[in-house]
Amino acid sequence: MTATKNEIITKLRADLLGWEGFRPVAPEERQSFGLGPIENAFPNQVFPTGALHEFISTRPEFTAAIGGFIAGIIQTLLEKGGVCVWVSYTRRIYPPALKRFGVNPDRIIFIDVAREKDVLWVTEEALKCGGIAAVICETRLLSFMESRRLQLAIEQSQVTGFILRKDVKQLNTTACTARWTVKPLRSKLRPGMPGVGYPRWQVDLLKVKNGQPGSWTLEWKNSAFQHPQTAAIQQPVSDRRYA
Repeated sequence: MTATKNEIITKLRADLLGWEGFRPVAPEERQSFGLGPIENAFPNQVFPTGALHEFISTRPEFTAAIGGFIAGIIQTLLEKGGVCVWVSYTRRIYPPALKRFGVNPDRIIFIDVAREKDVLWVTEEALKCGGIAAVICETRLLSFMESRRLQLAIEQSQVTGFILRKDVKQLNTTACTARWTVKPLRSKLRPGMPGVGYPRWQVDLLKVKNGQPGSWTLEWKNSAFQHPQTAAIQQPVSDRRYA
């Protein structure tokens, strides 16, 4: 009887995750993004693919840091083939810089729209294309209804979506699976070595459905994410910490 109850609970949890947009991932389909303890914050300890991720930026330097972090993620997504689509009205990303994160710019289709109001429409249409590895959208505003439309498109295609919201003045409720902020940190140099160190960021997972928010220090080194020894502890954060 106990085993039966446990099976029922397990099935209910799986159903709830499915209703929230998380589909079960078979062991052979799992992709490791090298995020280490960050992945423990997600349901089933797996970075949510086929889901919508929202990134909040309030400053240009935050936008640049987010672009680097997303590039590190899509490097892994592109390993299975396909291309990514990058939609923007005022694009901030510098395509040649993507090579530093293992992404060849020719694997990205850049779509620069003439009107800001067309950004989300183009993004939704791109998310409906199942052969795409990921869609990245740069925008300022995202309403709950707009995010819900994007999430519904993702549930059909299983394409991973990233919404980079720039110049955000106030947070609002969205249907995104996860909400992030990424801020640049001072890089660490080896003693006696001149120059610039490896990119280092403070990564805050402000909220995630059926997961645990947290804050980590992350570094991009040797073509992979690295966790400095001083920053392996998960800490709760609140939505108001984005400013």
